[in-house]
Amino acid sequence: MLDSITFQLVAIVMLGIVSQWIAWRFKLPAIVIMSLVGLIVGPLLHLFNPEESFGELFNPIISLAVAIILFEGSLSLDIREIKGFRRSIFRISTVGSLITWITGSLAAHFLAGISLDVSFIIGGLFIVTGPTVIMPLLRQAKLKERPATILKWEGIVVDPFGALVALFAMEAVLWANKMITGTSLLMFFGASVLTAIIGIGAGYLLGRLLEHGYIPEFLKSPIVLVSVLLVFVLSDGIMHETGLLAVTAMGIVMANMHLTSFRDLLHFKENISVLMISSIFIMLTASLSNNTLMDILNWRMLIFVLAMLFIVRPLSIWLSTIGVGLTKQERTLIGWIAPRGIVALTVSGFFAGRLSEAGFQDADIITALTLALVFATVLAHGFSISWLARKLGLQATEETGVMIVGGSPFSAIFAEAIQSYNKPVLIIDRSWGALSQARQLGIKTEVGDILSEHTEYHVDLTPYEILIAATEEDSYNALICQRFVPELGRENIFQTPIHTGDPSDYSKSIGGKALFDQDNDIHTLNRYIDEGYMIRKTQLTEQYTLGDFLEDDSHKTIPLFAVDKDNNLVFLSNAKKRAFEPGTTIVSLTSPTRKMEKALEKASNVDIPTKD
Repeated sequence: MLDSITFQLVAIVMLGIVSQWIAWRFKLPAIVIMSLVGLIVGPLLHLFNPEESFGELFNPIISLAVAIILFEGSLSLDIREIKGFRRSIFRISTVGSLITWITGSLAAHFLAGISLDVSFIIGGLFIVTGPTVIMPLLRQAKLKERPATILKWEGIVVDPFGALVALFAMEAVLWANKMITGTSLLMFFGASVLTAIIGIGAGYLLGRLLEHGYIPEFLKSPIVLVSVLLVFVLSDGIMHETGLLAVTAMGIVMANMHLTSFRDLLHFKENISVLMISSIFIMLTASLSNNTLMDILNWRMLIFVLAMLFIVRPLSIWLSTIGVGLTKQERTLIGWIAPRGIVALTVSGFFAGRLSEAGFQDADIITALTLALVFATVLAHGFSISWLARKLGLQATEETGVMIVGGSPFSAIFAEAIQSYNKPVLIIDRSWGALSQARQLGIKTEVGDILSEHTEYHVDLTPYEILIAATEEDSYNALICQRFVPELGRENIFQTPIHTGDPSDYSKSIGGKALFDQDNDIHTLNRYIDEGYMIRKTQLTEQYTLGDFLEDDSHKTIPLFAVDKDNNLVFLSNAKKRAFEPGTTIVSLTSPTRKMEKALEKASNVDIPTKD
């Protein structure tokens, strides 16, 4: 069964997704888990070798997957996102890349002992970072907006640029050694320009077809996917590796056309990209030979990798970002984070084969050197990015933030109660006046429509992993919840109970999980606030359980959320079905009469001393 190609293909996909789940469950870098799993099933246990099993299909599968990943990444490159730091991204992608190319080539020659010709090519290849490794790290680290955006743009833009630089370097080396003519070198530049035009033209044409209704909804995502693959294959047929440039240009053009169906396309491509990244990393690492792994342990390679980590990358960032307005902390973080990924691994195989055919003796070492840098950067940056961001004050938050949509008296005191446990809280509403009480209580507020593009690009939503829709419009709440399901997950999205109509009118797949009891909709809760209801915190003990709390004059107390001993929030969508350990605090909305009764009860139990 292990020899079956069908079984191996399914096993690879399954192992990739399981690796992603393990990384999510234990808060570990996903790239690290996928790489280790691939090494275990491949060169360590020899369960299967995808490169041998798939034969001639192996490289095309990898190439097509990389094309989809790059296109999906470039779809997120909206120019509006970088309004305040375009200079930083431009300088890092140009001047920084040039410095990395030169210093990386020198390090490969003098430290790894590779010939100057081959080092010149390797230096160009190692410019790339890439979305396959950057995007998972950014999701893990929760960086502040500016460093996160700069790293994302650099990774996606430089990926095809680095491959082209390495391709140019190889053509230049072959020309200098009189293995090709000057005409071939000119053809390289012509092919690069032509494929970029193909990508731009295809992206614009496809965007217009989508926007004007020439493609039905059910065919939009499939046609976009097929178009990406077609553009990649045609461009790569003109000149190897230029297909990456074409699909990146195609994605950037479509991202900046502001298509009405853009979000649906983006969600589809994100799902495909996760599947591709998971599978490709397993395939690449499982196909490695023991000899290649042994080559990595060469001391000269290790010195080269250390130089790339601690000298080449920081130097390129610090020099290229002089005078662009970045803080020392931001330059330090960006100067450390530069993990290499799938593109570097796949492209290195092409260059190794081409240079070996041309007679360069040390071409075989390119794959091992690339693998060493990929593993080292993935491990070093994967385990350090969150720690370093926290130390430099560039992490948006360590705590789970809560975003409440809908300003009201109840939302204000609800947010204040959450914030009292050091949780980031944001209230968004379309009305400035609706947020007045929240502002008075020191709650962070934003005026705007959560569903508008303006809010998306001007409000940093990174710290907020939980969303509560609490406007007075039931249908609007449901729409908000449905919009954020792909980003936050259904388990992190709540809405106040339906106020008008029958709750069964709303499908379980529409809207978020209902907070509180059905009778306590936002209108009722706001009325309670007007009547003087207030926040009460009750700690559970072994003697006083949740059941006791719920039975204790429940008609005057509304449980809102719980906070366990580790300061984790648990929203009470159905309090009666939950069990909490002693030490958990229940935060509730309590009537003023109940508060007074508790105070009188407490006072009656106090012995008042009398005078003799």
